[in-house]
Amino acid sequence: MIFNIFAALAQFERRLIQERTKAGLAAARARGRKGGRPKMSPDEPRIMLARKLYEDKSISFDDICETLKVSRSTQYRYVRIAKNVTDVS
Repeated sequence: MIFNIFAALAQFERRLIQERTKAGLAAARARGRKGGRPKMSPDEPRIMLARKLYEDKSISFDDICETLKVSRSTQYRYVRIAKNVTDVS
C-alpha cells in the first residue's frame, strides 16, 4: 500500500513537471524564442572546405575528419549540406 502511495505521488509530481515545462515553452514561444540548435549555413567556410577536401580523392576520409577536428557523422553532414547547395545551383 505504501508503494502505491509513493507511485501515485511520483506520477503526480511528474505531471506537474510536464505542465510547468509546457507552460515555459509556450511562454518562450510567445516572446519569440525558438528552441533547438541554429541551422548551419552552407556558406560557412568549414562546410565548404569539408566538401572540397571530400571531393579531392587523394585525402582519406579519416584524415579529413582529423584535420577539421570533427567526427565522421559531422563530416558526412557537412558534405551533405554542401552537396545540397551545389545541386540546387
